[in-house]
Formats: sequence, structure tokens, C-alpha cells
Amino acid sequence: MVEPRVFSYNVLIFKIFSKKTGVRMTIVQGILLGILQGIAEFLPISSSGHLAVAQKLFGLEDVPLLFDVMLHLATLAAVVLYFRRTIGRLFAVLGRWIARRPAPAESDGADFLCGTEERGRRTIAAVILTTAATGAIGVFTSRLVPALPLKAVCGGFIVTAGLLVFSSVLERSRARKDAAPAGGGDAAASAPSGKGISPAQALAIGVMQGVGTLPGISRSGATIAGAQLSGVSRTAAGEYSFLVSIPAILGAFLLEVKDLSEVGASVGAAPVIAGCAAAFAWGYLALAFLMKIIRRGKLEWFAAYLVPVGVLGMIFL
Repeated sequence: MVEPRVFSYNVLIFKIFSKKTGVRMTIVQGILLGILQGIAEFLPISSSGHLAVAQKLFGLEDVPLLFDVMLHLATLAAVVLYFRRTIGRLFAVLGRWIARRPAPAESDGADFLCGTEERGRRTIAAVILTTAATGAIGVFTSRLVPALPLKAVCGGFIVTAGLLVFSSVLERSRARKDAAPAGGGDAAASAPSGKGISPAQALAIGVMQGVGTLPGISRSGATIAGAQLSGVSRTAAGEYSFLVSIPAILGAFLLEVKDLSEVGASVGAAPVIAGCAAAFAWGYLALAFLMKIIRRGKLEWFAAYLVPVGVLGMIFL
């Protein structure tokens, strides 16, 4: 029986980028995986799924999960840098909330998450609810990850594509209905109304983020889709999706930090540092790019990439 051609490509890639001394990662591999993580973490294409496939092709299937989490930490730094103003406003709201100090007179009606004191408080409460729901689901999904075959991971790409298309179509339909009485315009891109993220929306988004912990299903894609499906405008959905990634990634790091010595033995310090630097730089660029795509309402474009990649992966891997 003739093996699929993809395995010959696997051998070629392994010879180019691998050392001949076991599975210890090279610096070049660390950089490539970091670039892949930086791009795929924010674009709704599943970074964990792409890392799993890339590690398979590089012959690095025994790399500890903590290495992936450390790359996620590097992209987390990009999130904090990009949304530093929003995060700063939320911490200011939290400080006033705890100290029971009055809210400032000025407000930003265009900021759905923290434009007013009430919105800021609701966003803080929503982040806690979303994180709790994600953690509850993550307890179960974490048991599935080690035994999940690559074909199932590639199937997750197709699931992500379906979520992106469905949520985009529904959000666009809702925007047309909201714009009709006002005589036209894009309601989703206009100044947001309402008090902020509701508890029901926060729980729905948390469930979707929990589903997004499975490799192959994009965390950002599932979370943004969940926010849009629950009625959050697309720009606020994008911003909130990345805000709730902060506690999710920190939690994953704390769960896997026990394997730090194992990472040093099987990966090495230099590949980890190089990979994290690449993940941070490319992650920031990918995040800035994705926010522009979200504002234009074109997330379904990524389905054109995910579907063929998922189908090819299910056939050849």
C-alpha cells in the first residue's frame, strides 16, 4: 500500500529543521512554532490545532503542553499591550468599586465595555462569570486533549468555520433589522447602546470559550461567535473575546507550570525564548489585523481557509 505523499513531506521538513539527536527542539523550530502561535492565536483558526499539526510534522509529538502554554503567555503580553487603555480603565473602575468612590463625570458612549461606570462594572462581573464557565468546561475538555487524534483536531477546523459563517450571517441580519427604522446605516458599527455585557451573555460566551479549549476549535473564533450570537455587537465581541483570554491563559499556565523542568529537558531555554519572542511580535500584528477585519464584519473569510485545511488534514493526517 502506497503511503500518502504528506508523509514524505513530513520527512523532508523533519530533515531540514530537526537535529539528529532525538526530539529536542531546535531554535528554528521554536521560532516557526512561535510565529504560528502568534498568528493563529488571534486569527480565528485555532492556534492549538495548528501547533498540534506542526509538532506532528516536525516530529515533536512529545513536547510538553507547558511549551504551548508559554507561547500563549507571549501572545497574552501582546493582548495586554494592545488593549492597555481598556484594561487600565477597567482596573480604575474596579478600584473605585472596591473603595466605593464616585464615578467621574465624563463618559464614552462609544465604548460598550467601559465607556460608563456601570458598563465597566458589568464587564468586570462578566469576565468573572465567563472565566468560571470556561473553567468548568475546561476541566472536562482537558481530559480529552491528550487522547484526541489529529483527524478530530482537523474536524474542529471545520466546526470553527461553521461558527464563523453562522454568527456573521446572523449578526449581519440583526444589523439590517436594527438599521431599517433609522433609515439605513450599519447599526453594528454605530455607537453601542445598552448597559454592557449581561450575565446571560457572559455565561454563553464562557461556554463557547470552554468549547474553544479543544484543539482545532478556535478560542477566539468560538468566543467571538458566542458573543455575536448572544447579541453583542461585533467590535465589542472582538474586544471582549481577547479580554477574557487573559484569565483563561493565566489559568492554563498555572495548571501546567509543574512541567517547567520537563520543558527545559525536552525543549531547551533557547527555543523557548526564541519562540516566545516570535509569538509576541507576530501576535501583536495579527491582533491589529484581526480587529480591522472584525470592524468590517468579514470574519467568515477565514472559513475559506479552515474548510480545505480541515478536509485535507482529515484525509492525510
